[in-house]
Amino acid sequence: MTPAELKALLEAVARHELPVDDAVARLRHLPSEDLGFAQVDHDRELRQGVAEVVYGAGKTPAQVAQIAGALLAAGSNVLVTRASAEMAAAVRDVAPDAAFAPVGALITVVRRPPPRLGVVGVLCAGTSDLPIAEEAAGSAAFFGAEVVRLTDVGVAGLHRLLGHRETLARLAVAIVVAGMEGALPSVVGGLVSIPVVAV
Repeated sequence: MTPAELKALLEAVARHELPVDDAVARLRHLPSEDLGFAQVDHDRELRQGVAEVVYGAGKTPAQVAQIAGALLAAGSNVLVTRASAEMAAAVRDVAPDAAFAPVGALITVVRRPPPRLGVVGVLCAGTSDLPIAEEAAGSAAFFGAEVVRLTDVGVAGLHRLLGHRETLARLAVAIVVAGMEGALPSVVGGLVSIPVVAV
């Protein structure tokens, strides 16, 4: 539940448009819901501005689907990271509109648009870095960022990065994934005056 949704709920009660018992029913799972194997944090969006993200690794497809269903029932969008195709199939049983991005291993269910954020650049040194880069790009897009992807721009061929200077100038944040040599974040940091997240 977002702060705006909570305010609207309380205002509806104050105007006698919504019975108190109905409001209590909508708030009954705050702050969390006990699923037996997980505590779903339903008021995280009120506290931090974004709903809980589900870390899929180590969970069964049924557990991921149950958590996703609880989040959706509370009105939250759903992001599952480190997800598998089996998890995506299970989530589609509770949310047919769930999308699965296999390279980034992400499941998303977006029922209400996120607030618009700035432009996030996700740069990766080589093809081996694509799974992590796509996880970052998909997560940033889920939260409302415009995402610009620059792939295979590692320092072994510096000209490939330098050809994107105009694109780099548009970014508010750069997430730089360079698993083998680890030099790309430093090079990008020397070219831009924005935060650079090195992975």
